[in-house]
Amino acid sequence: MSINPDEMRDTLRFWPSGVTVVTTSDGERRAGMTVSAFSSLCLEPPLVVICIFKDTHVGNMIQETKRFGVSILHEDQSYISDRFSGRIVLAPGEDRFDGVSVTQGKGGSPVLTDAIAWLDCRLHAQHDGETHWIFVGEVVATQRRLTDNAPLVYFDRDYRTLALQPEQP
Repeated sequence: MSINPDEMRDTLRFWPSGVTVVTTSDGERRAGMTVSAFSSLCLEPPLVVICIFKDTHVGNMIQETKRFGVSILHEDQSYISDRFSGRIVLAPGEDRFDGVSVTQGKGGSPVLTDAIAWLDCRLHAQHDGETHWIFVGEVVATQRRLTDNAPLVYFDRDYRTLALQPEQP
């Protein structure tokens, strides 16, 4: 016997997660969406996992392009998370990427320049997760910025920040 989706949602809201924007491009079109279902899988080879609802443009494009980028957002980027999650309604013809600084990763995926860190991935495997696609990406390039910003965290249906402690000598 299973629980209903609302029970699951009400329980999992207490699991804090980082906030990322997953992106892809076929050279002419680009797509991106906010994703909290992201995790490191393996260091050798370097693999990460993202889970994306099946009925999305981003998921379809990842299947076509066989690549994706993961940009890890920092505490001052909740606006970008809202923009790529659809919480901010865009004007007709407006692109989610408008006004967002983007660079092209080594593998060809767009990544957010101002993110705290990003990974550029080649699709390694795809699995069926009922309502979601489980994409495993092999990391072909990564970059992180030296910054005092903490990562953006989602917990209990709201954005949070971590209180960073000064390094101990």
